[in-house]
Amino acid sequence: MRVFDHPEFDHHEQIVFGSDAASGLRAIIAIHDTHRGPALGGLRIFPYASEAEALTDVLRLSRGMSYKSALADLPLGGGKAVIIADPRRDKTPELLRAMGRLVDSLSGHYITAEDSGTSEADMRYIHESTAHVSGLARRPGESGDPSPFTAHGVFCALQSAIRHGLGRADMDGLRVAIQGIGHVGAHLARQLHAAGARLVLTDIDQKALELLAGEVDATTTTPAAIFDAEVDVFAPCAMGAVLTADVAKRLQAGVVCGAANNQLATPDVADLLHDRGILYAPDYVANAGGVIEVEYQRHEDYSRKAVMAHVERITATLDEIFERAGNRGTSPAAIADELARERLLT
Repeated sequence: MRVFDHPEFDHHEQIVFGSDAASGLRAIIAIHDTHRGPALGGLRIFPYASEAEALTDVLRLSRGMSYKSALADLPLGGGKAVIIADPRRDKTPELLRAMGRLVDSLSGHYITAEDSGTSEADMRYIHESTAHVSGLARRPGESGDPSPFTAHGVFCALQSAIRHGLGRADMDGLRVAIQGIGHVGAHLARQLHAAGARLVLTDIDQKALELLAGEVDATTTTPAAIFDAEVDVFAPCAMGAVLTADVAKRLQAGVVCGAANNQLATPDVADLLHDRGILYAPDYVANAGGVIEVEYQRHEDYSRKAVMAHVERITATLDEIFERAGNRGTSPAAIADELARERLLT
């Protein structure tokens, strides 16, 4: 398996492969950059088709976390972890404790948290083996789940995106297609519904889809048809790499802004969207609300008010990116990458 000449290798500082025969753990931790602070990033459990596929995902995700923390102005670097397993079938307390031991072996250079396939309950098992865990409740009865903050950050990003891309000042009557109604997608749907948006939803979990659609008065469609929905905004909130060249040609929306990580299948898709006049909100800017919340959780003087104020700065960050992109006639993705690299060097 190639590492140093891998197309997604971006001068990563450290890549750790871990296994545990007793629990069946097969994991990869990628630390991209720690110039601004320890590498924080979630743990994804997914039944990757191959080790190569898992490596590609963790390399892309860890770099995205570096960029995300830099543009959110956080004292954090970027990292990510993946476990090659089916979270519904293979996830056990023993597997999670073994993952905790792997995280602990890095002596705080990497801090883990929730991601796709993991929950706050899983983080508690990992916490039995390491202190380097975020996303845990601070007090009994509370939740450490950062999903509501991620969703609110995407909502704030949308405020900027529809203003720059659609010339709209509010969301009343805005047509939004949400792909994926997990923790983040469902929170986003509820917030958009409260703001007057009209929603089209899809998910592979048909029961959850029907329940949420009834709650937010939304229509539903199949996962394959969501790209063709006649809407103003397409919000990817499931897995990454959904914005392919084919999807870029099919989209009816004028704005793409969602919570999924690594939405672009390849970097050139950003240019395809730009050429079609579709405004793309770089995913690691729009979905930074969760990592902002997780960073604040690490400190004793935690303030929800301060967290929300920081999350809502996503709107201003995207305003700057969209304005620069408009002045230069280029995709916002290129501007966001440029700004993130600048901040990583400071």
